[in-house]
Amino acid sequence: MDAVLEELKAGVRRFRSEVYPEHEQAYVKAASVPQTPHALIVTCADSRIDPELITQSRPGDVFVTRNVGNLVPAYGEMLGGVSAVIEYAVSALKVQHVVICGHSDCGAMKGLLNPESLEKLPTVKSWLTNAHAALSVASSLSETDENKEERLRRLTEENVLLQMQHLRTHPSVAGAMAREELTISGWVYDIGKGEVRISEDGGRVFVPVTVEGKGA
Repeated sequence: MDAVLEELKAGVRRFRSEVYPEHEQAYVKAASVPQTPHALIVTCADSRIDPELITQSRPGDVFVTRNVGNLVPAYGEMLGGVSAVIEYAVSALKVQHVVICGHSDCGAMKGLLNPESLEKLPTVKSWLTNAHAALSVASSLSETDENKEERLRRLTEENVLLQMQHLRTHPSVAGAMAREELTISGWVYDIGKGEVRISEDGGRVFVPVTVEGKGA
């Protein structure tokens, strides 16, 4: 017996018996009308990241694409799945906002900092060339007494900022932004703290989303 498959099937049964009945009308509505998500979220394939849960979004609210390192190749360099998702979300679905969401303890960012760990992962190594400029910037800004955690945090932030730059090179995005129909932001999600820090309005600083009654 395939234990992993059985675990997945058990989850489907719980969804059918507990989750679906409670939200049946929302699912019926989602299936009966064309999707109109208001945002596209580009995030990491890391299994600990759940963008719908983090944003408390319902079916149909957000269009999501995931890949190793939450990367967006600059337009024309690696036309493929990510580029197609962006074009479809912006031009066909008319999303109003695009989020690039990085996260703490990212294996892709650790791989950039320790390239020897990628020697047996040639495809991943090639894919991560889309983040090399972020590594260069992070290294140039690093402090002499910076520890591993600080280096990883800095690189994670610089990578999100770089991917936002890449995003702007896509014709669909550039056009929508010029028409003021689209905005973008960069997020870093802290898995352990449940905290989201956001860079918006073209800034380089990531500001925590505070909970009412609590400080940053």
